Order: sequence, then structure tokens, then C-alpha cells
Amino acid sequence: MSLDVQLEQSKVSSMNAPNASVCVPFDYGVAFSRTLGWITGYEAQVLRKKRVAVAGLGGVGGHYCEVLARLGVGAFTVADFDRFGIENMNRQAGASMHTIGEAKADVMTRRVLAINPEADIRVFDKGLTPENIDEFLKDVDLYVDGLDFFVLDLRFQLFEALERKGIPYVTIAPLGMGASMVYFDQKSMGFKKYFALKPGLSSEEKAIHFLAGIAPNLKHSRYLVDAKYVDFKAKKGPSTPMACYLCAGIAGTIALKSLLGRGGIVRAPQSMHFDSYTNSLSKVRLWFGGYGPLQMLKRYIIRKVVMK
Repeated sequence: MSLDVQLEQSKVSSMNAPNASVCVPFDYGVAFSRTLGWITGYEAQVLRKKRVAVAGLGGVGGHYCEVLARLGVGAFTVADFDRFGIENMNRQAGASMHTIGEAKADVMTRRVLAINPEADIRVFDKGLTPENIDEFLKDVDLYVDGLDFFVLDLRFQLFEALERKGIPYVTIAPLGMGASMVYFDQKSMGFKKYFALKPGLSSEEKAIHFLAGIAPNLKHSRYLVDAKYVDFKAKKGPSTPMACYLCAGIAGTIALKSLLGRGGIVRAPQSMHFDSYTNSLSKVRLWFGGYGPLQMLKRYIIRKVVMK
């Protein structure tokens, strides 16, 4: 991206702002000073030098970019080939009547640069592919998973590359009106064992294994009022804005801990699931990963519901 384009995209204007005509020079220290106290001045400079990758800028990915930019993270690598549509309005950070038809990567790049004009952003506007995974992960300190739930084969190829390169990564699922988080690094259980991935699984089975791993309690299923909107074969499911914002809050906290080496992160085989509708927070440890008898039972239950 050229400097001229970056400068143009970083301009912030609002017709309703009383001081819209006043040009205020950007100052990183001032812009993110209100975070100080929760982090030190030294840690703020560490975050400024870190690079976070986000593949998928839709349901949760756009929110991840925004919360990380406001946290003061200084470099991003983002990937998305899609464009905003009116059906994205209920949950996606960059979706508005002004952005329908625009590339998600362009909109979210402008949004991040409007928050931090100094941000270094590498954009993969053709999306993530098996061929560009290594380039996508260049210099990355943390990957935050924003891929659509049903993008499974590519996701697992990416996870394999992350583990090979020793890059920590987190996947947070917006489920119902809650969020469920699983974090992987060199100290955690590997994703293949955690999700019980083995050769020969069909696309539907992979989705069932993935769902059972990211939501071992299935809390959200208790208040689903119309199951016909859950269609694994059509690769569609209902969503709420509350869940996406909750995911972003968790992602920001995990990023802070991971990038600053704070510790205290819940790692696989543990997962953490907060559901605001059922007023519940739980941690689940899958001692045998996805191969435990309870996980097998959960997959059986999911399979029966999906087939129904």
C-alpha cells in the first residue's frame, strides 16, 4: 500500500463533530495513554512493535482488528477476499450502508488507520490460501482466528503452519450470546489431538469435531428458539452482535497476555466459555483431547441434532 493511500485512508472526518475542521496531529503516546495503569509505559511500546495476524474480517475478525488497534498494537497482517453485504449488518464491524459492496480488507484497513495512522498493515485482499500461508505468517507474533466457522480445511492447514513455526494462536467462537475460547501455543495440547482430527473425516464430521472442541458445554443450544436456521450442509447459522463483541473483548485480553508474556492464559486442553444469556462462565479440561468418551458422546448428540 502506498504512503499516499495510507495518508488518505487515515483521515478522520465527521460532519456531526463540532471540531471537524480542527486538524489534530497524531501522537501515539497520547492516543493510547488511557490504557496506562492496566499496562506500563514500557509494555505499551512492546505492543507498538508487535504484529498480529487476522484471517477473515467478517463476523469477528473486523472487531478483532479494531480492539487490537485501540489496544495499541502497531502492526497487522490481514486477509479477506469478500465484500460487505446488507446481510452482514447484524454483527460485522465494518458493515454499514456506506460500505455495502466494498472489500472488507479495504474497509478495515481504513478503520485501523483512522485509529492509528502509523499502523503497519499488510493486506492479503485475495484472501488466505494454502499457497500464501507462509507469507501471511511472516514476522507474526500472534494469530487471532477470524475465519468463518465452516472454513475448516484451510483453517487446519493454517493451524499446522502456526504450530510448525511456534506462533501462538487463539480461536474464539461467537455462540448464541456468548463466546468460547481455545488457545494454542508450544505449551498446549496440539490442535489435532484436541479436535480429534484424523484422516478420512467428511466436511460435516470436521465441523462437528470443531464445534465439539470449541464449545464443549454447548451452552448456547439451551436457548436456540428455531433450529431450522442451523444448517451445516448449507454452511449457515444464526449470529448475534453481542457474541461478536464478547469475542473481541476476549481476543484483546488474550493478545495482551500473550504479547506481553503476562502468563495466566487458559490453554488447550482447557477451554473457557462465557455465556451472557445463561449467566455462566466455565472452564473445561479435555484430558484426552477430542478422543475422550465425553467428547465422543457430545459429537454423537451434535450429529443427531444436525441430521435432524
